[in-house]
Amino acid sequence: MAEVKEFKAESKRLLDMMIHSIYTHKEIFLRELISNASDAIDKLYFRSLTDQNVGLNREDFKIKLSLDRENRTLVIEDNGIGMTKDELENNLGVIAKSGSLAFKKENELTDDVDVIGQFGVGFYSAFMVSDKVTVVSKAYGAEEAYRWESEGAEGYTIEPCEKEHPGTVITLKIKENTEEENYDEFLEQYRIQGIVKKYSDYIRYPIQMDMRKEKLKEGTGTEDKPAEYESYTETETLNSMVPIWRKQKSELKDEDYNQFYKEKFFDFADPIKVIHTKTEGAVTYNALLFIPSKAPYNYYSKEYEKGLQLYASSVLIMDKCADLLPDYFSFVKGLVDSEDLSLNISREMLQHDHQLKLIAKNLEKKIKSELLKMQKSEREKYDEFFRNFGLQLKFGLYNNYGMNKETLKDLVMFYSSTEEKLTTLAEYVSRMKEDQKYIFYASGESVQKIDSLPQTELIKDKGYEILYFTDDVDEFAIQMLGEYDGKQFKSVSAQDLDLETEEEKKEAEKQAEENKELFAFMKDALGDKVSAVRLSQRLKSHPVCLTSDGQISLEMEKVLNAMPAGQEVKAQRVLEINASHPIFNTLKKLYGEDQEKLKAYADLLYNQAMLIEGMSIDDPVAFSNQICELML
Repeated sequence: MAEVKEFKAESKRLLDMMIHSIYTHKEIFLRELISNASDAIDKLYFRSLTDQNVGLNREDFKIKLSLDRENRTLVIEDNGIGMTKDELENNLGVIAKSGSLAFKKENELTDDVDVIGQFGVGFYSAFMVSDKVTVVSKAYGAEEAYRWESEGAEGYTIEPCEKEHPGTVITLKIKENTEEENYDEFLEQYRIQGIVKKYSDYIRYPIQMDMRKEKLKEGTGTEDKPAEYESYTETETLNSMVPIWRKQKSELKDEDYNQFYKEKFFDFADPIKVIHTKTEGAVTYNALLFIPSKAPYNYYSKEYEKGLQLYASSVLIMDKCADLLPDYFSFVKGLVDSEDLSLNISREMLQHDHQLKLIAKNLEKKIKSELLKMQKSEREKYDEFFRNFGLQLKFGLYNNYGMNKETLKDLVMFYSSTEEKLTTLAEYVSRMKEDQKYIFYASGESVQKIDSLPQTELIKDKGYEILYFTDDVDEFAIQMLGEYDGKQFKSVSAQDLDLETEEEKKEAEKQAEENKELFAFMKDALGDKVSAVRLSQRLKSHPVCLTSDGQISLEMEKVLNAMPAGQEVKAQRVLEINASHPIFNTLKKLYGEDQEKLKAYADLLYNQAMLIEGMSIDDPVAFSNQICELML
């Protein structure tokens, strides 16, 4: 009987960690073993390029899976380079010593050879599902084969055995079921087929397995004889082997991309944009990205999970790698495949991977450039995209104190009062009048309601364009942006629109001085409802409007107070009176003749202005009674 050798102390600890905590999903073991098999074949294929004695062509290499449900075994077999006794000892006896990594350093590999595994720990994931692991291997050029066997952290044995051809056969004795775990699933052919498709579909060598099937027995299924079925076995290749993203763009049509997207990401509609890019340099990767034509039903909810699929040399290592996408581009679906990434064992290690951060930064730039390209050359498509995902870009503009405003400012759009459609900030600025100092905007629930606001009337009359902010985040985002192309943003409800001539300003100051007692009286009558009552320079035909002083606008007040568990916020409201409206003369007359009635008028005008702004009034019944009293 072969002597049992102990793992080194640090290897025992790592093995225990491997079995119990490193991998979230136990199914990952098959990915690791198939990747190791692919590495072994790569090494022999590399040898065959210079050694004619190998006697195998590229198409001769394969990985074979076998299931034996009765004996609870799963076998992974390859015809790769195999391992000597010393290599079994060094590669499997010392966890985290990677033969693949050493091989990669010792050889200058061609582009056609790609060694996946570099950590040397993936093999031990087999113990997550196995009571015993047996490895029979014969190295290329060796006379003798060896069997490595282990039942876990207690140790392993190595002894000579018989094997005719070079390669490695790994036999897993699958664990019995427990109350918490169903290990039988790893003995089901369709479950194994699904795992291979999920993680190893693009391994470059065929992964084959004998599949049990049924067919109609010949001579049955007729009127005379009922249908009978018979079982048969057929060897199937489980993986597609050639990733679409590794093909040249010239080889692919729109239909190829669209079909791949719909199958891979479970969408019924074609994507609105496909981004297929390959980058070489500080980091090398292929990326295939898609912008959906419609937002997923749960996109603006907590349930939506962003992220790109992450592959290391065509092997899936993470289904949703959130670190590859900033939140404001979370609508992008797709995948990244890099030869520079190792088959890392945990999400935490990935988060600190320098290459990963480089890829993420490059992808961010690429997505932005493709969106700008769409905006300029396919405007209808971009408008459609923005209607679906523009809100996310605006949130990105606002979040993190405007940290990403340089990235996003050219991508956001708003409805224009003059163009009557969505417009970019650059387009707005290009249309500004020579004497125009500000980018004007107005906020409200809808385009129609904003268009009828009293505050917009004078600005439109002077021929200035106004951006209409209809999303809750718009005004917050613009405050973070501050300016665009040197032009400050100015709300139509801001205190000083700076639209008057010097003569108009002097006349306004004169009227304000003459009526300051009237306005002071109305302010006292309204109490803390308003911070001031003043003469308006923005109204043309309407009698009154509400504006605000300070950083918080009326629209922002509405948004903040609508948030769950938010503190009550109140803008510094200002009631503005139109000196050109007949109601102003009535107010002046009442101040001298009936100040009690003037109080009622002040309250009435305030509530009227509140309703125009789309805000609820404190006491609708009292407001209604007040109107009736004034009508008598």
